[in-house]
Amino acid sequence: MDDPQYLFLDFEFTMPETKTNPSGFCPEIIEVGLVAVVEEQIVSQFSSYVKPLRFPQLTDRCKSFLNITQAQIDGGMSFFDLVSLLRRYDRERPTTVVTWGGMDMKVLRENCQSAQVAFPFTGEHRDLALEYKRFFGNKNQTALRKAVQEYGNEAVGKAHCALDDAFTAYTIFRLIENDKKYLAKTKPPTLGERIDFTQLRKKFAL
Repeated sequence: MDDPQYLFLDFEFTMPETKTNPSGFCPEIIEVGLVAVVEEQIVSQFSSYVKPLRFPQLTDRCKSFLNITQAQIDGGMSFFDLVSLLRRYDRERPTTVVTWGGMDMKVLRENCQSAQVAFPFTGEHRDLALEYKRFFGNKNQTALRKAVQEYGNEAVGKAHCALDDAFTAYTIFRLIENDKKYLAKTKPPTLGERIDFTQLRKKFAL
């Protein structure tokens, strides 16, 4: 059986100009970044802009916030090609998708429904932001780049670049997994481990 892979995935989305403009607005994927990891080794990475279907013209707010141009989006891959790409990753080997927060999978699922195409993933999805929150007992969800800084590390590249954010999520994932392993090794000993019952029985048998 093929070794399982972790797919660290990040999307950037379209943004409305205001709450009421454009009318009927819904967020759509306009950039994808992914990092595929098998046996703790990066086996592939991918980055591309994506052309939205319902609202192909970006708002000024979106272009300013993401530092992106209309021409970049117009030259991107189609949403259908994106879904096909993600489906290939899912079919290659057992795949766990890892994202920072739940929005990426939510928007992907909504975009698939809108485009009337099947959702590309069949395996587990892990929300790393939620795991981070629970692991440290935080009340609120921590932003991706703040989380990696709290670990004393620097984020990869620039914020709101999908591939850089995917690499940053992978960085945090490794840090959390290492901490989990460390804590598992340092659990308090059980009563049986602290007391040699063989010697205890000998003592009371005298």
